[in-house]
Amino acid sequence: MPTYVILGKYTLQGIRNIKGTTKRAEAFRNLAKRMKVKVKDIYWTMGQYDIVTIIDAPDDATATRLLLAAGSMGNVQTETMRAYNANEIGKVLKGK
Repeated sequence: MPTYVILGKYTLQGIRNIKGTTKRAEAFRNLAKRMKVKVKDIYWTMGQYDIVTIIDAPDDATATRLLLAAGSMGNVQTETMRAYNANEIGKVLKGK
């Protein structure tokens, strides 16, 4: 399954409700599981981004659907990157 790195920033609503962030993360994990997405890990970070999440999803459409659902709750804005491991990027470079 493709891997995605999700960078998140709290919205004003999200920071106002910061004490619920771990509960929201658990709800995100549950939603992902129902969508057949594996949440590898969620990190709360310092710096430009507040949250970094790593997921494995069946395809781009499923990853997008999950993140649109999460974003529609209004607590976080995300930026998503498709991540390739060494084997995957090797195939890309060979045109396979």
